[in-house]
Amino acid sequence: MKAALVDGSGTISALERIRTPHDGERTADAVLAAVAGTAERFALEHPEVVPVAAGLLVPGHVDDESGVGILSENLHWRNVPFRDRLESLIDLPVVFSHDVRGAGEAEYRLGAAAGFSDVVVMAIGTGVAGAIFIGGTLYTGGGMAGEMGHSRVADGPACACGGIGCLEAVASASAIARRYNARTGASVAGAKEVLSRAQAGDPDAVWVWETALDALALDLSHTVALLAPEAIVIAGGLSQAGPALFEPLARRLDDILTFHRRPQLLRATIGEDAGVIGAALRARDLIASRELTT
Repeated sequence: MKAALVDGSGTISALERIRTPHDGERTADAVLAAVAGTAERFALEHPEVVPVAAGLLVPGHVDDESGVGILSENLHWRNVPFRDRLESLIDLPVVFSHDVRGAGEAEYRLGAAAGFSDVVVMAIGTGVAGAIFIGGTLYTGGGMAGEMGHSRVADGPACACGGIGCLEAVASASAIARRYNARTGASVAGAKEVLSRAQAGDPDAVWVWETALDALALDLSHTVALLAPEAIVIAGGLSQAGPALFEPLARRLDDILTFHRRPQLLRATIGEDAGVIGAALRARDLIASRELTT
């Protein structure tokens, strides 16, 4: 979890990283308590900043309009009214959205996606999801758009969502490490180590990395065929692989596409704090919209 306190000028006055409190079926309760505790601590430590709104972003299937976290397979919650519960805990208006949509909006307003009308911001980390902008407008599909991590790209392995061969189960940063460990009996900590082993000639690491790239290219080809974006901006931990990711991925995508528009493949530039920046932007939008209606 990341939390930021942003003052009236847009300056980040405080920024914290907090271990997500996993508590089985009560994880959502623990998360809300942690957010409320952080807000209280910020107020004590920074009395010069008086917040007027809060932004909360969570993963999984999210209904922005109702403020409900519909489902998170990884965090074990269903139909949690995050927005209403947090408003009652911190006594501030709260805007609520999906973590990747929020981070994607920061990238669209301030980062590598700026300047494009039709663009997809794709985050590849623990999971895989995207923020889709069509004609300069974020498209949410009732909270269901952008779940490219749960499109089928292979015959296996099983995914936490119940599907088989989902992109997230093959090519997310966590899946790359998990698949290598399952194949070799090793215990690498993450995709970075798998890539390092692949570059050193480890055949198992090469296989895992190459098949992940194949799956990503196939998924991106579907995105291109459906949406014809001008650019696809890749964010998240896997984007830190740099040329080792982007160059072979671009070649694979180009080999698949025929008459389609070739999107630019770009690395996100906002960085690991894009989510909290996007949450702050959304909170500001909420206050601005309320001021316009009063």
